[in-house]
Amino acid sequence: MKIAHYKLVLLACLSTLLLACSSGSVQRLGLEEEVALSDKWNDTDSKLVAEEMMADMLTFPWFRDFQFTQSGNPTVIIQTIRNKSHDHIPVDTFINDIKRNLLRSGKVDFVVSGEEREEVRAEREDQELNSAIGTNAEFGLEQGAGFALSGSINSIIDSNGDQRVSFYQVDLKLINMSTNKEVWNGQKKIKKLADKGFF
Repeated sequence: MKIAHYKLVLLACLSTLLLACSSGSVQRLGLEEEVALSDKWNDTDSKLVAEEMMADMLTFPWFRDFQFTQSGNPTVIIQTIRNKSHDHIPVDTFINDIKRNLLRSGKVDFVVSGEEREEVRAEREDQELNSAIGTNAEFGLEQGAGFALSGSINSIIDSNGDQRVSFYQVDLKLINMSTNKEVWNGQKKIKKLADKGFF
């Protein structure tokens, strides 16, 4: 009799636990809506930092000088943006926010780097062998980059147990590849305060 009673109590507990686990909900949010569940770097930080830094980059003298002396847009290659922070930051997302911001402005062109460039070249070679005559992309027309963008994301954490301040600093620089001159140096800082329970 006692075993049957224990089984009944155990079954009731498991049912309650399953109901509690399945009572959560999911709702769709607008992409522009910020949801800060912690003090960590998030998608809003990535977007806002990219927008502000690229707007700043286009106000520096290098861009005005290029427009006076050259035709067309300056061509930029993104070398490396390193995550040196305490957080796992998807740097590729930040790089794509930078590219989208500048491409949308219509003021800067990009060329792909590293693996992407090799993949494009391999695809072009494949098309040269297998595509109908006159339909494939030509060799020798790649555009070179005149400027290289690189940088890093760093962070500092300060905590007293009840609260934590997370400080992020993004440093980017633009190098003229012909002269090796640093023509722009940008910096953006973010500071977030979180109460215990959010970190």
